[in-house]
Amino acid sequence: MSHTTEVAHCDDLMHALGEFRDHASAVTERWGAALASRLGAGCRLLVAGNGGSAAQAQHLTAELVGRYRDDRPPYSALALHADTSSTTAIANDYGVQEIFARQVCAHGRTGDVLMLLSTSGASANLLVAAKEAHRLGMSVWALTGPAPNPLEGTADEHLCVDGATTATVQELHLVAVHMLCDSFDRAVADGVVLP
Repeated sequence: MSHTTEVAHCDDLMHALGEFRDHASAVTERWGAALASRLGAGCRLLVAGNGGSAAQAQHLTAELVGRYRDDRPPYSALALHADTSSTTAIANDYGVQEIFARQVCAHGRTGDVLMLLSTSGASANLLVAAKEAHRLGMSVWALTGPAPNPLEGTADEHLCVDGATTATVQELHLVAVHMLCDSFDRAVADGVVLP
């Protein structure tokens, strides 16, 4: 890889980050406060994604069950792809489109949040999961790549990242995850919820 290509990647990221910064803060601030309130009241966060987005989903749940910066009580957050026995059994018996929806049906309750991460915003298994979450009375939040996309259209709330490449979108999704965790922790510390 040439130095020019490496610099171009950084330039793409810096350009996308400038646009992202202008609108992401309000969304992640709102999501963090809402999530603190819901999880503090006993609700759960279910998160799903495919490939690199699965890694970002698991990163988010680790920050909530463990901690982001400072010590605080753990909160209920499940990365649906992380149970490999369930996902492979569901894919084998029902098809890959059902791997998240069936778990949403098993674990989701009214008031819970399903957060879906997708660089394309078009993954069939995420769209089916969103439909199931709505059927159960859950809220659906989508963190996607450029708008418009099908997942943005079906979610209750969305944050769409306008990145030139999948890598840039994934990098900004990680920024959004950290901004969400920061907002969540501040809301918990400010007493928005009682753990």
